[in-house]
Amino acid sequence: KIKFVCLCLLIINVYGSLFGLFLGPHYTVVVNSHQHAKEVLLQRGRDFAGRPSMVTTELLTRGGKDIAFSDYSPLWKLHRRLVHNSFTLFGEGTSRLQDVVFSAVDSLCSELMSNGSRGFDPSAAVTRAVTNVVCTLVFSSTYRHGDAELQEVISYNNGIVETIARGGLVDIYPWMKVFPNSSLRKLKECIAVRDRLLTRKLEEHKASLAEGDPSDLLDALLKGKKGGPKSHGLEGEGITDDHVLMTAAEAFGAGVETTSTTLLWILAYLLHHPEVQQRVQKELDENVGADRAANLSDRGHLPYLDCVINEGMRIRPVSPVLIPHTAMTDSSIGGHAVRRGTRVLVNMWSIHHDPQNWEKPDLFQPERFLDDQGNRATPSCFMPFGAGPRVCVGESLARLELFLFLSSLLQRMSFRLPEGAPPPNLQGRLGVVLQPMPYEVVVIPRPGWEGGAR
Repeated sequence: KIKFVCLCLLIINVYGSLFGLFLGPHYTVVVNSHQHAKEVLLQRGRDFAGRPSMVTTELLTRGGKDIAFSDYSPLWKLHRRLVHNSFTLFGEGTSRLQDVVFSAVDSLCSELMSNGSRGFDPSAAVTRAVTNVVCTLVFSSTYRHGDAELQEVISYNNGIVETIARGGLVDIYPWMKVFPNSSLRKLKECIAVRDRLLTRKLEEHKASLAEGDPSDLLDALLKGKKGGPKSHGLEGEGITDDHVLMTAAEAFGAGVETTSTTLLWILAYLLHHPEVQQRVQKELDENVGADRAANLSDRGHLPYLDCVINEGMRIRPVSPVLIPHTAMTDSSIGGHAVRRGTRVLVNMWSIHHDPQNWEKPDLFQPERFLDDQGNRATPSCFMPFGAGPRVCVGESLARLELFLFLSSLLQRMSFRLPEGAPPPNLQGRLGVVLQPMPYEVVVIPRPGWEGGAR
């Protein structure tokens, strides 16, 4: 993705913000401007709501039984609606997500502070904490540090992420899957481990399913699945166990990697900009204080913290190029005809770094998301979760999670560079998401939070 983005930025200077090229046999239109992205995602969102069939994603999703990679159809719309309704269990106005995140944050802070004044890489601890949150939300399992099942979840998830990142060629030339392929073999092995674990959790939930409010995402999906296709006006197959399993799997694939990576990018930038960290902590001190933990009801009083989260997602979008779209009908972009079946790539890196829309786009400036009166101001060219029919179904959940994690961490501790250490490398590395290079931090407890929790 990083190399592709760099190539696009070079081509933009020659061919402009909208161009087409062949990726193998597939004619592909690349969208690099906010105006054209709005056209693809919003104004003609249904025209371009399709997804291409690719070898790795077909394996990953049991033939498109998920939300992100499945092609657009009436069944997909039903599935998405079911997932969206299930996520409202943990949305704003409920304490469930907050309670789950606070439990994970307490453990995370204790682990971070256990390093004392030594420098350490925070990535493993952050990933464990976010994974634990997702495990609790999906199937009500909460793990202690070092638990074998938690390590199994992290291991298979990391394996899938690493192998998907290397699977580009077989997705362009599907016939190559008949040849020996170590990445594809490892992907299948990781998927088998994932499916064994999730199938066991699903069977346990089916056996214990009871009347009343669902306790987690699997419960909610199983209850919603009971309606069947006929009750929703669909002919043929409706929501199956495979759809439920792949939704749970996607919660890990999308929910862990993106949230943990965003947090790690923000921490990296705070090490470069200690004045931003101090301003966030001043806002927390003035509006929350030190006598209690910051919670979701404080969000409206912490606009600068929200700006820091937004700026982190802008300057280092975890998905520099959105999941490919496919034209479902003959349509157009920017007045140019686009034939049915054409693949469309939205270059979010280019959109979030366009100097026509962002002043000094390569600088980390959270205040760009504040207006002259100091109120939140979100430009329409800011689209970290996509937009339109294919907008990320977990956007609200992810935003709440990022707020709770970052507010809790910065209320309880300060992050510093180890003595003599250079600031983090901000170039990023290739993967399914754009990850920061490894870096080390030193944590300093803030007054009243020396134990990491209260």
